Amino acid sequence: MDSAALRTAQQPLKDAYRADPGKAAVTLRAQGALGEEDVSCSVATGQALTEAGLHPATGGDGSLACSGDMLLQALVACAGVTLRAVATSLSIPVDGGTVTAEGDLDFRGTLAVSKDAPVGFTSIRLSFDLDTPATAEQVETLLRLTQRYCVVYQTLASPPQLSVTASLRQCLPHRSGYH
Repeated sequence: MDSAALRTAQQPLKDAYRADPGKAAVTLRAQGALGEEDVSCSVATGQALTEAGLHPATGGDGSLACSGDMLLQALVACAGVTLRAVATSLSIPVDGGTVTAEGDLDFRGTLAVSKDAPVGFTSIRLSFDLDTPATAEQVETLLRLTQRYCVVYQTLASPPQLSVTASLRQCLPHRSGYH
């Protein structure tokens, strides 16, 4: 896709959102099914079903996806797509490259080993290794605008308001008395 094709695809959307800001408000949704036999949750990604489970540092065997890894993968995907869109829009040539996200965790927190250990990532590093003839100034612009417009990056940088609810369904008692 070149700059003109991207503009052609996005301009009607931008015009509609300017005219009616309510049209830009979209609710995305993800849903998973709890595993019946093991500590897992299957998540539909739109392209495939991913079964997430415990990370080996929390007792998993490594055969299932780790949700922490999935969070970093979502950041990499969003930042990569955003960088490509920005480069296309500004006609900055990027022939290829890689996007990497690394995050630091202290699993004592999630395993309730230490109340002083945080639960979750304490630091995340995002890096790009780009194949481009772009100038240092153009690369700086790419990085600045990628950070500004990457949904996952901005969500991590300024966390949204979170809420949790549960609904209960009655079911027959399981052999152990719980279901």
